[in-house]
Amino acid sequence: MLKCRTVCKKIAPLARASSTLCRQNVRRTGMKHGRILPHVPAVNMATGPAGASRQNQFYVLLVGATCLGGTIYTYQTVTGAQKRYDERFAVLHQATSEEIAPSTQTESPAAEAIGTAEAVSQSEPQAAPAAEEPSPLSTGAEAAPSETTEPLPELSPPSELNPAEQPEPSSVPIVDSEPAAAESPAAELPVPHAEVVAESVAGPDSALASLKLPSHAPYLLIGGGTASFAAARSIRARDPGARVLIVTDEPDLPYMRPPLSKELWFADDPAVTDTLRFKQWNGKERSIYFQPPSFYISPEELSSAENGGVAVFTGRKVVHMDVRGNKVQLDDNTEISYDKCLIATGGVPRNLQVLERAGEEVLNKTTLFRKIEDFRSLDKVSRNIKSIAVIGGGFLGSELSCALGRRSQDSGLEVIQMFPEKGNMGKVLPEYLSNWTTDKVKKEGVKVISEALVKSVTCKDDQLEIQLKDGRLVKTDHIVAAVGLEPNVDLAKSAGLEVDSDFGGFRVNAELQARSNIWVAGDAACFYDIRLGRRRVEHHDHAVVSGRLAGENMTGANKPYWHQSMFWSDLGPDVGYEAIGIVDSSLPTVGVFAKATAKDTPKAATEQSGTGIRSESETEEVALSPVASTTPAPAVTHKDDYGKGVIFYLRDKVVVGIILWNVFNRMPIARKIIKDGEEHTDLNEVAKLFNIHED
Repeated sequence: MLKCRTVCKKIAPLARASSTLCRQNVRRTGMKHGRILPHVPAVNMATGPAGASRQNQFYVLLVGATCLGGTIYTYQTVTGAQKRYDERFAVLHQATSEEIAPSTQTESPAAEAIGTAEAVSQSEPQAAPAAEEPSPLSTGAEAAPSETTEPLPELSPPSELNPAEQPEPSSVPIVDSEPAAAESPAAELPVPHAEVVAESVAGPDSALASLKLPSHAPYLLIGGGTASFAAARSIRARDPGARVLIVTDEPDLPYMRPPLSKELWFADDPAVTDTLRFKQWNGKERSIYFQPPSFYISPEELSSAENGGVAVFTGRKVVHMDVRGNKVQLDDNTEISYDKCLIATGGVPRNLQVLERAGEEVLNKTTLFRKIEDFRSLDKVSRNIKSIAVIGGGFLGSELSCALGRRSQDSGLEVIQMFPEKGNMGKVLPEYLSNWTTDKVKKEGVKVISEALVKSVTCKDDQLEIQLKDGRLVKTDHIVAAVGLEPNVDLAKSAGLEVDSDFGGFRVNAELQARSNIWVAGDAACFYDIRLGRRRVEHHDHAVVSGRLAGENMTGANKPYWHQSMFWSDLGPDVGYEAIGIVDSSLPTVGVFAKATAKDTPKAATEQSGTGIRSESETEEVALSPVASTTPAPAVTHKDDYGKGVIFYLRDKVVVGIILWNVFNRMPIARKIIKDGEEHTDLNEVAKLFNIHED
């Protein structure tokens, strides 16, 4: 075919020339003989080989026949598939009807009661849910200056009715008020716990036993702590129809951890371990949970929820992560795929190697304090023993020692605290303030043993003997190890994520991203602070701020983490402090103190602000234009009176950390000082910005 076409192209010019020559000869002949010959039509020579037009017609017919055959085949295939589907659906429907029929005849009394309750809730108008106390995450007070300081809208709890019958959810702003009493009989029906709902749906006597966990979650949050809850609220605020699944290995819904070592121990209610409700320093009562169970939907309903929602799958741990396939595997071999994922696995309490080597008998008398079950266990133990020893002089160890010391005044419990530093919180506070704090802890009824290094622990006569390296021997009935937190990075190996060798935790960028669709927040995130460099923070406020930012970035915000989170610690209702930035006792410090008054206590601060968590009352507007106090600094009569003050931590003559000692609701000012990063020749003048000399 190619050869014919080549020859044709060579002959075509000759054919055209021959045709032209023939027409000219005919014209000359006519003129010569004096008559005009009839018109001779021009010859239209084809440039292709002979018979090309027939071949083109053949190709057109062939293509047309192919298209027609394909259309017929497609129609027959689709028709056959639809027929098979209808037949299969009819068989399944018949089998399901046969299974449901006998089960409805043997319903248990409990099932009948549930059905009656559902009938009441469907036949009568549902009363408005009781107003819950505000969540510390919902006020947004610790948000970055670029973020709004208005409270996030409260997400409407999903109704138990059919999604098609549900009214549109309304956004209700969170208010700081006591729970309102419900008046409708429907409101008095108990709301089942999230995991209880899942169990009732999957029960053997239920007609919905075939329901399973969703195989896909658009937003998957690994971990059920503060960071995950903050991220879920942030995602839902920016994407109201989002479907969020939280997977946690704990049996509880998301809750706040600080009260476990603070307010819960001062509760007067003997059933506090069951209710987990406590009175804050301001006297108001609230629950340790961020939201009641009615706030969440069951995991089985997540895929079909018309308006989305937040579901919590408790008691399951993610053991493997496939970042290429965008899916995770749980400890029961269940696989869940995702579009975007947040890792907020937090950390696990460290233990002393000497305790791990001591044997099972010693470990059974040791508590690693972290979760609700640890609080319940320690509360029970402390009521049935005569002596307890807390190992660790940091935040958690000092808080638990003071809490147990207060209890010992009524129960006669001996409380011992031991640590290798010279004083309480010796790694954070300058030495003079650490020693002063130790005296305060002793006044709470705690026997403090400083510069104590544990050499060995043995169990004799049902009592623990702690042998110190300097020869001292301490006998006690129970040990609480509060020696720090180890970030949970178990998923790093299977996911191929980088772990920071210096600080630990998943290494992420300023947007908290570890991969294009994977974020990390909370204790497990080693992030880049654009002001102070790479860091990893283990505090409640950081979990709130980082979780909220991760949730925003998961919905496309692309914001960097530059907001300086704060943390606080209370040694009872009379001594407390708030801190921000890098607070390390090895850094040079400058402290400015004044005499404290009755208003300079955590209890008074919360009474004034009306919030349980002091950072909730902060506003960024305060930090934008601080005004120094005009009150002159009075002379301090007692050099060891550190009632209230400000401690500045310096690095290269620049303030990188600040502690507000019994000075509250001034954190935005401290945040701005660190953000500016300027050298200050006289920090006494800077301390006036906090108005510490005013009564």
